[in-house]
Amino acid sequence: MGALDHPERLRRHRLTVNQFHRMGEAGVIGPEVRVELVEGEVVEMAPSGTRHAAVVKRLNRLLAAAVGDQAVVAVQDPLRLDDHSEPQPDLMLLAPREDFYASAHPGAADVLLLVEVCDTTSRYDRDVKVPLYAQHGVAEVWLIDLDERLVHVMRDPRDGRYTQITVSATPGVVAPAALPEAAVDLAPLVGA
Repeated sequence: MGALDHPERLRRHRLTVNQFHRMGEAGVIGPEVRVELVEGEVVEMAPSGTRHAAVVKRLNRLLAAAVGDQAVVAVQDPLRLDDHSEPQPDLMLLAPREDFYASAHPGAADVLLLVEVCDTTSRYDRDVKVPLYAQHGVAEVWLIDLDERLVHVMRDPRDGRYTQITVSATPGVVAPAALPEAAVDLAPLVGA
């Protein structure tokens, strides 16, 4: 009997972020492949449908106008959480930096707000990515679930979970806790 007969004996090799980047540089992972690194595993990202892409674009425009120079708006950029996780959230508001993060990808402490827009990936985003963000101390996450037409606003991460959660089908005007003057109306996005 071998290890394959006993899956519990199989040892997984978790990639590091540096190994993941080297795979991209060597062409093992092509630039056309949409993947992210989550807990050491390369995860294929679902293709963005038109509705998903439109909401990300609309939210990008709304938040960029609302924050001005108070934050850097990052769309589908890497977020380095630790040596084994570098997801690519749909949108982030980052603390301003003169180099616009040219020297390194942002980390959890740099994130003022993180947004995931989901339709086909709502379970994965809710059950895998949101706890990962909480575990690493991302202060605030908005999960915009297009299929359920709900907005989840999650704040105050403690012990790997968010302690302040509101869920609404009619979210109205919402502001990131770190930028209360940057309020945006989320209601039209849920109906988009």
